Amino acid sequence: MSRYTGPIFKKSRRLGFSILETGKEFAKGKKRTYAPGQHGQKKVKLSDYGLHLHEKQKVRFMYGINERQFKNTFFKSSKRKGVTGTNFLQMLETRLDNIVYRAGFASTRRQARQLVNHGHFTLNGKKADIPSIQVSINDVVELKEKSRKNVQIVEALETRSKAEWIEYKDFKATLKRLPERRELNQEINDALIVEFYNK
Repeated sequence: MSRYTGPIFKKSRRLGFSILETGKEFAKGKKRTYAPGQHGQKKVKLSDYGLHLHEKQKVRFMYGINERQFKNTFFKSSKRKGVTGTNFLQMLETRLDNIVYRAGFASTRRQARQLVNHGHFTLNGKKADIPSIQVSINDVVELKEKSRKNVQIVEALETRSKAEWIEYKDFKATLKRLPERRELNQEINDALIVEFYNK
């Protein structure tokens, strides 16, 4: 299955989870909190497999990755030392597009992905236009000189907060350390994803 490019609010309602991590999809009085479609308000009890799949889909859509990349990232993380679920989320967080998003250069992950694709950033002084590049500790992601007046980037830098594990200075974002599990989305149950792939 390819990367999802459809409506985010609809997908968030289906999963009952804010894919944008802002809660905009479920703003009080504005949006419906139940699933979309004719039978959206019916309560359905999920099987064990359904619960595991649901959790996996939440994370996959949140990071905007296709199924193959998601699965490959999981198996790479399972070979590392430590807790597999935490390692997996850390690997997703250290993708180049996500670092651009967490550093505040973009207002959404989709926008961050597009900015990386269009070559607005360098990684350690070299051209970097592949969103899935894994950024290592002390790597520097820099916004190119010609892109520093881009209206969308300037707006995002003014409004978005930066992640604690990223050091931002003069259009440069440095990955200081890997994020700890408590700093990542608490609505995600990574143990269910681990169980899904270990079946």
